[in-house]
Amino acid sequence: QVQLVESGGGLVQAGGSLRLSCAASGRTFSNYAMGWFRQAPGKEREFVAAISRSAGSTYYANSVKGRFGISRDNAKNTVYLQMNSLKPEDTAVYYCAAGGSRWVYARYNTYDYWGQGTQVTVSE
Repeated sequence: QVQLVESGGGLVQAGGSLRLSCAASGRTFSNYAMGWFRQAPGKEREFVAAISRSAGSTYYANSVKGRFGISRDNAKNTVYLQMNSLKPEDTAVYYCAAGGSRWVYARYNTYDYWGQGTQVTVSE
């Protein structure tokens, strides 16, 4: 089992920045690729960003490319999502997830473990 706990969400004005963190415990963190997804009210969960086990590869949704950055610190068992130039349409609950052997970066059903989520609200 891998336990994931997100933090860093909150309320920010449009154009501002937030950094989300996801702390992992349990099995060896570096064995898992990590991803961030988000879900807005009334919408399906959507892929935001992902990073490979060694951090050698990163992936982004087109909607966040150039504004968001994903990184990980395997020594701290933590993955981060730096969010800049935030827009009201970025408002959602953000979830981190850990993917093992089935991992396909943008497919939520290939991730094995999920956090509880953290709310991000971007005001006009």
